[in-house]
Amino acid sequence: MFHRRRSVHVVAIFTVLLPFGARGLAQQDLNSLAPSSQEQWKVFVDETLSPLLPGATFFNATTSELTRSVPHYGGESISYVKRFVASAADDTAQNFFGDYVMASLLHEDTRYCRLGQSHSFFARVGHAAASGLVARNFSGERTINWSNITGSAIGAAISNAYYPAVDRTFSTTAGNFAQNVIGAGLGNLAPEFWPDFRHWLTRHHLFPSDTK
Repeated sequence: MFHRRRSVHVVAIFTVLLPFGARGLAQQDLNSLAPSSQEQWKVFVDETLSPLLPGATFFNATTSELTRSVPHYGGESISYVKRFVASAADDTAQNFFGDYVMASLLHEDTRYCRLGQSHSFFARVGHAAASGLVARNFSGERTINWSNITGSAIGAAISNAYYPAVDRTFSTTAGNFAQNVIGAGLGNLAPEFWPDFRHWLTRHHLFPSDTK
């Protein structure tokens, strides 16, 4: 039940934010240079090795452990470790198939293009959220983010190999798929706003400056 409510909340937040991204997408200065295979591999590696990933994995595993929600590994001492590993595997599979395999096959550029401070806060939030559904092809034109959609579907299907039998259902797989698609967009809030936050920390001498 909790898993279903969480899915509904995520979808609701995404639906509210999406319209704000329309103007940002229209004003975005698109880079027409197609990424090389090495660059697409780098996108996968960077996202998988990002310092933010352990935090997201910890949050998902802790939420699942406290609520005994999907994946249902029970309440034994080893259950948290199983949930943590499963969450990490989910994210890695989605990144691999979405940002590398499917992006290469479909000739889509899944690199995130930041709007920056010249746009409003809500336009930037909406732009990040919309990136889960909107990408660029190798010609620099906007297109449906089929890489993320198909990669999320493959990742959700693969999770059935290590999820408990009780969670190998269509509804659970569909819920994971929806959260993967939307989560990819919401995850881009980090690259959109981290430079601003880092600049604030540097200005207040809370973060080391890049310049000497």
